[in-house]
Amino acid sequence: MRDILITLIVFGSLPFILRRPFFGVMMWTWLGLMNPHRMAWGFSMNLPFAFIVFLTTVFAYAISREPKRLPISREIVVLLIFLSWMFITTLNAPFQDAAWEQWDKVWKIQLGVLLTLMLTTSMARVHLLVWTIGVSLGFYGFKGGIWTILKGGSNRVYGPDNTFIGGNNEIGLALVMTAPLLWYLALHTENRKVKLCLYAGAGLSVIAAIGTHSRGALLGIFVMGLMMFLKAKNKIMPLIMAGLFAVTLPFIVPQEWFDRMHTIETYEEDQSATNRIKAWKKSIDIANQRIVGGGYEFISLTNGVDCHSIYFEVLSEHGWIGLVLFLTLGLMTWSKCARIRKMARKRPELAQARDLASMIQVSLAGYATSGAFLGLAYFDFLYVLVVVVVVLYSIVVRDVAALDARPAAPPGREGDQAGLPTLQQPGFSR
Repeated sequence: MRDILITLIVFGSLPFILRRPFFGVMMWTWLGLMNPHRMAWGFSMNLPFAFIVFLTTVFAYAISREPKRLPISREIVVLLIFLSWMFITTLNAPFQDAAWEQWDKVWKIQLGVLLTLMLTTSMARVHLLVWTIGVSLGFYGFKGGIWTILKGGSNRVYGPDNTFIGGNNEIGLALVMTAPLLWYLALHTENRKVKLCLYAGAGLSVIAAIGTHSRGALLGIFVMGLMMFLKAKNKIMPLIMAGLFAVTLPFIVPQEWFDRMHTIETYEEDQSATNRIKAWKKSIDIANQRIVGGGYEFISLTNGVDCHSIYFEVLSEHGWIGLVLFLTLGLMTWSKCARIRKMARKRPELAQARDLASMIQVSLAGYATSGAFLGLAYFDFLYVLVVVVVVLYSIVVRDVAALDARPAAPPGREGDQAGLPTLQQPGFSR
């Protein structure tokens, strides 16, 4: 039944994509992040739904009246250079079969990311894209959070098999990144019931991340909580939530969970941690010996152990040049969020953009922290966030210029901005 339902949804969406190519971006994001077909048990599990949607979207985009251009920013330039460098390292990889197999996944993801960039052209579309991300991964947060509470945290939370988020560590990182976006959606949702559901989804996502028993996810939660506290205008709500979290934690997780988290302090006695450290040292040796690194999967094929770190994964596979490009992309994206927040400060018309940039920074902080302990360097979630930030920045720059150029409001009209549309109202930046 699930196979039939998912197949009907995907193929039923194709006529809508042909009419509105951006609908294809939403479908591609949903399929790439949520992987609904991986929750079925029959023929749909291995059907190339994402590729079918991608090809349909490309065709629809080609025949549509959408602007045919690739917005260029410093982040996109670095991303294209990084992608080109990964191709070069693949050409020089010692294990060609494994390297090309992984490259096939990476370049398809990046093509989808670039298509997302070209079709996300307004604040309305940015908001819809964030909704798609929130629903896609918030589903696992909602389900996993309830599961953790009902089972007392005794059973670990996992994602769908054979996906980026299949393991407990991987889904933990994804949920840490998703919770801030659900919080943003709640802030800018008028319907009270939907707002409460989104706040509940954010909280349950944190609980589900705890339920993964991932030590990296726990560190990510602490960093995420600190970032949200620092960025919140009202500091009381984050403090209340942190207090509730601390009080209820012993009731939703078993002693086994506390024992596992305690190994963070005694990592030298933990076999998993020591294996990771060995892999990290091996990664540095590879990068020092080969300017192009070892190519995809080099560490796992030579060391028998995965790097379990986004940083050492990139270092071992693409060398120091690859790591510098990867870090530069992340730092530039963070910096652009800061610039958005600065431009939107003291401008109530741009509150939505400011809050989104803030929550994306929280997501990036969670990714940078949790990702230090697992290998998700090519996770499409990260690169879609880069696109969101690039588009959001261009919209804010344009809207700031429009707001600065507007005529002074007549006496008595200051409250409604002289009738001008704003970023949050229909008709502006659409």
